[in-house]
Amino acid sequence: MDLWGFIKKYYIDSLVYKEGYNVVNTITFAAILLVAVYLLYRFLEKRFTIDRKFVLSTVPYIIFGSSVRVVEDAGFLTPPISYVFMSPFIFFLIFLLAFPTLLLANKFAKERYYIPYSALGFVATAIPLTLLFANMKLVNPLVLPYGLAMASVISSLFYLAIPKTRNLLSFAVMFSHMLDGFVTFIGIQYHGYVEIHVLPSIIVDTFGAFALPVVKFAVITGILYFIDTSQEKIDLKNFIKLALLVFGLAPALRNGLRISFGV
Repeated sequence: MDLWGFIKKYYIDSLVYKEGYNVVNTITFAAILLVAVYLLYRFLEKRFTIDRKFVLSTVPYIIFGSSVRVVEDAGFLTPPISYVFMSPFIFFLIFLLAFPTLLLANKFAKERYYIPYSALGFVATAIPLTLLFANMKLVNPLVLPYGLAMASVISSLFYLAIPKTRNLLSFAVMFSHMLDGFVTFIGIQYHGYVEIHVLPSIIVDTFGAFALPVVKFAVITGILYFIDTSQEKIDLKNFIKLALLVFGLAPALRNGLRISFGV
């Protein structure tokens, strides 16, 4: 296989034909993402206090990204424009909206930057959500409520059981990943959906769909305990939690909306 054939097979076809992730593009995208996250942290730590306000005011942009992704899934967008709204490009698209907004909000609103920053995120989020709810029928309306209920219960137990991780951001991270785990379980078990990511698909094939929230709970508990008991700077801890929140909440909402609308 020549270089072009390799690129086409492992990168282009998986995007154009929505074949799902493979080991090659998963490792590549993960490496690029890790470098990007590191560089972003080094830039932000000199200009912002990465606290709860910073993290929570970024959440609307995560919701926006998931909603726009479902707009593409539902066929409102066509190639080549639709490719921009697929992973991994969707991450850069959201970055190009959130990052300049953050810098401008900081310049003009100073320490109250999080107000205009989050406000624009909510306004942006309203656009794809309105498009979806105005033009599509809720086929499975209980998927997200069930997922939210189960995620709330498990996350609350986690919050109560481990004092050293008893803080809002750790709770939010666990909640997002439990929502992802349970929504994905419901989609696979009851609505005919399949897992397209490499490691989760191996877990599902080996142990069944219910293993997803179980494994996620164990892994995220270990990661959060390590973060909260480490001696690293609080800004770094919070930034890592923000990254974990993105990787949990973004697929959780995308999958939940897709299944709800039967996309």
